[in-house]
Amino acid sequence: MPLLKIHDDDNVAVALEDVKKGSELLLGSTVFMARDNVPKGHKIALVDLKCGQPIVKYGFPIGHVTENVRAGQWLHDHNIKTNLGSVLEYSYEPVLPEQQTVKCDRTFQGYRRNDGRVGIRNEIWVIPTVSCMNRPARLVANQGNNRVTRIANVGGIFEFTHPYGCSQLGEDHRTTQRILVDLVNHPNAGGVLVMGLGCENNYVAEFKSVLGDYDPDRVKFLVAQDVEDEIDAGMRLLDELIEYAGHSEREDCPASELIVGLKCGGSDSFSGITANPLLGSFSDTLIACGGSTVLTEVPEMFGAETILMNRAKNKAVFDKTVRLINDFKAYFISYDQPIYENPSPGNKKGGISTLEEKSLGCTQKGGHGVVVDVLGYGESVKSKGLNLLQGPGSDAVSATALAAAGCHIILFTTGRGTPFGTAVPTIKVASSSDLFKRKANWMDFDAGRLLSGQPMQEMTEEFFTYVMEVVSGRATKTESMGFREIAILKDGVTL
Repeated sequence: MPLLKIHDDDNVAVALEDVKKGSELLLGSTVFMARDNVPKGHKIALVDLKCGQPIVKYGFPIGHVTENVRAGQWLHDHNIKTNLGSVLEYSYEPVLPEQQTVKCDRTFQGYRRNDGRVGIRNEIWVIPTVSCMNRPARLVANQGNNRVTRIANVGGIFEFTHPYGCSQLGEDHRTTQRILVDLVNHPNAGGVLVMGLGCENNYVAEFKSVLGDYDPDRVKFLVAQDVEDEIDAGMRLLDELIEYAGHSEREDCPASELIVGLKCGGSDSFSGITANPLLGSFSDTLIACGGSTVLTEVPEMFGAETILMNRAKNKAVFDKTVRLINDFKAYFISYDQPIYENPSPGNKKGGISTLEEKSLGCTQKGGHGVVVDVLGYGESVKSKGLNLLQGPGSDAVSATALAAAGCHIILFTTGRGTPFGTAVPTIKVASSSDLFKRKANWMDFDAGRLLSGQPMQEMTEEFFTYVMEVVSGRATKTESMGFREIAILKDGVTL
């Protein structure tokens, strides 16, 4: 039965198939016996370990054993415990990789907006300022899609509903406004209809003051309480937006214009071996071309944060990374919640035992890039290269934060599978070929072929080419199925 040892320093290996107790295990030229039944993707001890000894995977400790363990035993949450503690102090010990800038002639077909930015879709977005307008926004979008088929350059009309916009105070209120403003400004939208009620906290006049300057041909506003029929009034404004957006056409744009979000959800043990390293290789390639990537899900950096901190381009970015990590830990503590209440049940079933193990797999999505900036929740990308973004592990909230940060597209790795999609196109990358075949209606790309020996460089080139096709107009599975949702972080009282 073949095993995979990831790093020379590891004292565990990963089972590539289900292992039966008593079967022979093969690692290189070494043969030993399995002492337990071990599910596919789970860990097997390669050496005898005494209680308290560290378990090493990816070349880093991922926890310690809670009992004496013999070589050939199954290692999982029944005999492993995290090493992680609470809020920590860190020191800047830079290990900056050599940044490669290559002559890059890769291009994609995008939409150049009047402000100079580029979008990869030419859609019309309907954004309610408040939850009371969710249903009217949906009705307007549905009716508008019956008309938009006449306009070849408009990719569709989509509403982004949410439960907020009223009865919120302080930072929650400002957070809702920031995320909605970011969506209004997103270059994937060729036109935007903002639909307000008229009596909400986030009323249109205040929302405009937060939005600032905007193109009145591209962004229209409707206050439902000020018109007799908000659907009819909305459709008239939508017709204007359809006409406006319909004049946009794709043109050649350099890959350096792209901002790509890096995300994972429903991870398994193969995520950190195949799909996440593939995204890391893609990220390095795009950054070498002058583009940008964004890594979020802060709780899934815990345990691997020093790797990112020591790749901060300077002490100022290091300090921002420390605040990013410790502020999120303080957020958990303020609610008397355990900082390391992770992995999820699905992660554990897929072979992930501790948060360190999950984080060491997750952070590989950022490749080897220098961390150029750290963004607060609701902030937009300002610096070319690898950015870190404040956001939780929640798929819906963190994916929305990536879209709001200006990401044109999200690369989403998964080992368990998920149909989720957000405001921008979402490419689902399967960590195993089994998942890719079993959930073909969800998955876009099979990274599991790396386990069969396909070279990473070859796979990266194939994946990069595929991403360029998607940003040039090829639909993802989530787009074809119409799965588009947003979710906004809430952290306060509701009136």
